[in-house]
Amino acid sequence: MTFHQPSGITQGLPLFIDANWTPAQAWAVIELRDRLLAHYQLALAEWLAEDRQEHPDGLGDLADNDF
Repeated sequence: MTFHQPSGITQGLPLFIDANWTPAQAWAVIELRDRLLAHYQLALAEWLAEDRQEHPDGLGDLADNDF
């Protein structure tokens, strides 16, 4: 199943979260997270395993994020 953004954007952008989200909006994010995990689960597991092998000290790609 393919989902398309109304804006037509096909590449990722920074996400800004409004502090006044409704419970329904927060739930939508949880559902999105579940869809992303279902789609990328194998790729994420492989990437994490590779990162841990290359950086056993825990200072790999995950430590270099912009969060």
